[in-house]
Amino acid sequence: MYTGIVQGQCEVLSVEVVDGVGTLVVALGPLAEGLEPGASVSLNGVCLTVTGLDGAEVGFNVIGETFASSNLGSVAVGDRVNVERSLKFGDELGGHVLSGHIAVTVTVAEIEADGANRTMWFDVAPQHMRYLLWKGWVALDGASLTISRVDRGANRIAVSLIPETLARTTLGRVSVGDRVNLEIDAQTQAIVTTVEDLLSDPETRAQLLAAG
Repeated sequence: MYTGIVQGQCEVLSVEVVDGVGTLVVALGPLAEGLEPGASVSLNGVCLTVTGLDGAEVGFNVIGETFASSNLGSVAVGDRVNVERSLKFGDELGGHVLSGHIAVTVTVAEIEADGANRTMWFDVAPQHMRYLLWKGWVALDGASLTISRVDRGANRIAVSLIPETLARTTLGRVSVGDRVNLEIDAQTQAIVTTVEDLLSDPETRAQLLAAG
């Protein structure tokens, strides 16, 4: 589990794919301290397992499904990725609870500047929009953020980014057209899905209408 508080931007040292399984090697620097094979680390919001260690250079296996459903499929040597170590009991929960399971990638549609701050708009697949609410939580490339605006007609959401977030995460370097990993708040998704399932049942809907 993670909090969405990015701890560092780390450089990708190598990318190799053999028989459909990729290996990323990332220079974690001080974030590698105490890591052991089998530990979980979030890269751009994707929960990955440590498979190799050479000092501060850490290897991760990435299966084809993860490459296809996240932007890790497009990272190259020299790119930087957002990194967060897994949450420990007793740690401060500064963001919100994340699983590291990416729902979909979203595309940067527009970036509005307001002094040093930025409002960033993302195009979202229509089937995911019902889980995205004004002032709700999302994680973008592993960074915990609040949805500041919603345009359901255009299937877009926006987040507002302060200079600290722009400097601390890779979101400060994205451009229009780039893909970003989106994790939806699990509680919101569970509530919306449950309500939709209940309302889709004719008997339950009739009972609710009668009670109202």
